[in-house]
Amino acid sequence: MTRIEAVRGDITREQVDAIVNAASSALLGGGGVDGAIHAVAGPRLLEECRRLRNTTHRDGLEVGDAVATGAGDLPARWVIHTVGPNRHRGQTDPALLASCFTRSLAVARKVGARSVAFPAVSAGVYGWDADEVARVAVTAVRADLAARSGVAPEIDLVRFVLFSDRLLAAFEAELG
Repeated sequence: MTRIEAVRGDITREQVDAIVNAASSALLGGGGVDGAIHAVAGPRLLEECRRLRNTTHRDGLEVGDAVATGAGDLPARWVIHTVGPNRHRGQTDPALLASCFTRSLAVARKVGARSVAFPAVSAGVYGWDADEVARVAVTAVRADLAARSGVAPEIDLVRFVLFSDRLLAAFEAELG
C-alpha cells in the first residue's frame, strides 16, 4: 500500500526517486519552486530541458501535462516537470490541476520511480487557494493510486513537500 504524507520542507533536498517541478510551460526555469529546482540541479537540468524544447516539446509543455528529465545535482534521480493552471489567466478548472498530479504519477511509473515528492502545484503565484490545491491534489493522487493498485510498477511513497505552515495545514487536513 502506498504511503501518502505531507511535510514542511525544501523539495530540492528530498531523497526520493522523483521530484515534481511546478514548471513554466517553457521548461526553461523560472521563479518559485521551478527556479529553486533549477538552481540546485545545475546546468545539466537546463540542458535536458532545452533538448526537450528542441525535439518533443517545441511549443513547450501543456497545462496539466508532465514530462521527465534527469535530476542533475539533486538527490533525486528524476525531475518530473508539470505545468499547473494559472488562475490569473482564467485557468480555473480543477480537472487541469488534478491532471498535473495524475500525469506526474503516470510519468513516474514510466521511468520506474517508486517514491515521488510533489510541491503544491499552482498554489502561490498562480493564485490557487491552499485548501483547494490540497483537496484536488489529495483526491487526484488517491484516485490514481486506487485505480492502479496491484499494477506494476507500484509507487510506494507520495510525499507532498510544502514550503509554508499554511500549505502544510491544508494538506494535513485533507489527508486526515
